Amino acid sequence: MSQSARVIWDDALTSYDFGPDHPLAPVRVELTMALARDLGVLDKVEVTPCAPATDDELAMVHDPGYVEAVKRVSATGRPDLSAGLGTTDNPAFAGVHEASALIAGASLAAARAVWEGAAEHAVNVAGGLHHAMAATASGFCVYNDPALAIAWLLRQGASRVAYVDVDVHHGDGVQALFYDDPRVLTISLHESPRTLFPGTGFPGETGADGTAVNVALPAGCGDGGWLRAFHAVVPPLLREFRPDVLVTQHGCDSHALDPLAHLMLSVDGQRTAYSHLHRLAHETAGGRWIATGGGGYELVQVVPRIWTHLIAEVSGHPVDPATPTSEAWRRLVRERTGELPPLTMTDGRSAEFQDLSGGYDPADPIDRAIMATRNAVFPLHGLDPMP
Repeated sequence: MSQSARVIWDDALTSYDFGPDHPLAPVRVELTMALARDLGVLDKVEVTPCAPATDDELAMVHDPGYVEAVKRVSATGRPDLSAGLGTTDNPAFAGVHEASALIAGASLAAARAVWEGAAEHAVNVAGGLHHAMAATASGFCVYNDPALAIAWLLRQGASRVAYVDVDVHHGDGVQALFYDDPRVLTISLHESPRTLFPGTGFPGETGADGTAVNVALPAGCGDGGWLRAFHAVVPPLLREFRPDVLVTQHGCDSHALDPLAHLMLSVDGQRTAYSHLHRLAHETAGGRWIATGGGGYELVQVVPRIWTHLIAEVSGHPVDPATPTSEAWRRLVRERTGELPPLTMTDGRSAEFQDLSGGYDPADPIDRAIMATRNAVFPLHGLDPMP
C-alpha cells in the first residue's frame, strides 16, 4: 500500500535518559533500530535526521514558562517539582530540554514530510510521549511530541486530524490538549483507569462533539478481546470523521510481558493492529500516516520486535512473523543487557478475533467496555451504537 515511507532517526534520540534504574530505558530504541537494520527493514525506507523543536514550535502546545523551567533543569540538573521534573517518574537530568526537544523535532519532521508530500508515511519510534501536559511533565514524558505534530498540522491548514493511541495507558496529554477542539479526534484504547495510571480515560470523557473517545479495557484482556474492541470502535469513527491525516501512537506496553501493566497482548496481536491502522490510513486519510512509538518496558523481548514490525508496516513491506532475529542482533542484546534475546519475530499467536456482527454479550466485561464507549460517542457522530 505504501508509496513512500520515512523513518526519522538520529543516534542522539537515545539521550532521553532518566537513569539506569528507570523503566524508560533508551536501549529499547537502540535495539529496535539495530534489529530493523539487520533484518533489512531500513533498506525499504528513507532514514532522515531531524532538528530539535524550537521554542516557538514547543509553544504550540506548551506554556513558554514551562519550556523555560525545563531549560533551567537542563542546564543545572536540579529538580523543579513545579514543572514535574525531579519525581520518580520524571527525574531531573542535565540535558533534559535538548533530549526532549529532539524527540519533539523528530515527530515534527515526520509531520512535515507527510503534509508536504515528501513521504506518504513517516515514523518516529523514539516519540509517542503522550502524557506531557501544557505546563508539566508527567508519566515519563516532558514534551508531548504527538500533540505538537497535530498542532503543526492544524497550523498548516489541516481541517481534521485523527489520533489513535494503542498504548496501555490512556493518552491523557493529547486528549487534554485538544479536548475542546472538534478538529481533532482522539481515540485511546487502554487498560481501565480503575487499575492503571493515569486514572483517566473513562468512556464519559467525550470532549467537543464526541471527539474524545476512550475504550477502557479490563485487566487481563488479550489479543482477541482487544482486537474485537478496536474493530468495534476505531474503523467506524475514522470512516465518519474522514481525517486529513492519521496520527498514531504505538506504545507496546499492552504486551503480556510488560512489567508495568496488566493487559495480555502478544507481539502478533500488536502487529495485527498496526496492519489495520495502515489500511485505515489509506481508506480514511488519503494514505497520510504519521506513527510514533510510546510506552513499552519489556526492553528485549517486546519493544525491538514490535517496533521493527511497525517500521516494516509503515514501509509497506511487513516482516514475516516467522523470520529469525539475526545472530549479530542477538549478540548485541547479550552485550547491552545480559539477557537472552528472542529467536524469531513472533510469539506464535494467531491473533484471531470475532467482531460484533454476531451481537454482544452483556456479561462479558470486554463487551461492556465496548458498548460503554459506543453508547457515549457514536450518537454524537450520527452512528448507531448497537451492533
